[in-house]
Order: sequence, then structure tokens, then C-alpha cells
Amino acid sequence: MTKSRYPYAPDEFDAPAPQGAPVGVHRTPRSGWSKTWPFLLVAVVFAGLAYGGVALLSDNGATDDPPQAQSTEPPAGEAEEPPAAEEPPATEEPPAAEEPPATEETPETPDLATLMAAADPSAFVRVLNDGGPEGESRVGKDALVAQGFTNVEFAPYPDGGSGQEANTVWYVPNRSDTAAAVAATLGIPAENVREEPSLRGGDVVVVVKSELAPVG
Repeated sequence: MTKSRYPYAPDEFDAPAPQGAPVGVHRTPRSGWSKTWPFLLVAVVFAGLAYGGVALLSDNGATDDPPQAQSTEPPAGEAEEPPAAEEPPATEEPPAAEEPPATEETPETPDLATLMAAADPSAFVRVLNDGGPEGESRVGKDALVAQGFTNVEFAPYPDGGSGQEANTVWYVPNRSDTAAAVAATLGIPAENVREEPSLRGGDVVVVVKSELAPVG
């Protein structure tokens, strides 16, 4: 740009420097180390890269060692513990024995003294021998008299028989207590004592078919 076209007025910076004046005196002179260390750094980097490449190539050529098999043996000094013995299965306890059902108690038979207290010693009692041992009807009469009965007779059973198979006691209505005392005195079971409303010729009749068992 020529001075005729420069729009600004001349100032001190437009004046040229005198001949022989120093140029760039504001810069500090550089030392020899500052000029050398960049070259050393480049040399070190390149040397490291070269070493790494050689080591990588040598590792690729080597064969890998096979992995070592793991030993199943226990460490020395440690003995294997034997397997725990299996416990035998628990045996089932036998079921408790069932208690037998309680038997019904049979009512006690009243003793002879109690039966005699309820009987009528004056009742007419006949002892009839119907095929029993000879003289057995007299044995029955004597036992009843000894027990306290006062109106007793003995005789053979009338012709035709009684049709009974065992020693039996019959009685008319309202004489059950007296019949029970007679049967107990002669040893005749209570199941062979029964009422006979049509009975004639006595209040109580004893049919003798076998030997009697009078009470002491």
C-alpha cells in the first residue's frame, strides 16, 4: 500500500530503525540442553517400541504348557473321614393291645337267709318224685323242714309224669319269694323255677328228676 493511500497519520512505529540497530533483543538465548532433549525423547520412545515388538514376536512363537491336572488326593496330614453310617429306619411301635370289653356283672344271688326272710314258711309245699332216685322226695322234705318250713309233704308224682327233664319248682301266683327259698334250700337253679297259674294241690310243687343238693 502506498503512502498516498494510507489513511492514518504517521507515528513513531512508522519510522525505520537506524542502520546497525539490534533486532529481536527481547528474546532470551537458548541453552544447549533445551536444544538436545527433544531428540533424546524421540530416541527413547522409538527404542521402547522396538523392544516391545521383539518381545511380542517371541511370545507368539512359544508353545503353551498344558494345564496341570488337579490332584484328588487330600493334603498331607489330613485323613479322609469315613462316610457317616446310615441310621436304621425307626421301627413302628406295635399298636397298644385293646382292652377286652368289660363284662356285665351278673347280679349276686341273694343268700338263703335273705330268701327265707321274704318267704312264707307256712305255705303248702309238696315234694313229688318223678323218676328220681328212690327216697329222694323224703330227702327234699327233711331239708325243707330243717330250714323252717312247717307244711311240707312228699309223695310219688301222679301217673303220666310231669314231662320235665330236670329238677323243677312250680308255684302259684304271689308265691315267688317262697318258691325261690324252696329252690335255694334244695339246690335247684333259679332258671328252673317258674310260675304255674293252673297249679292245684299246693302253693309250691317240687318235681324231683335227679338227686337233690340240699344246703348244709
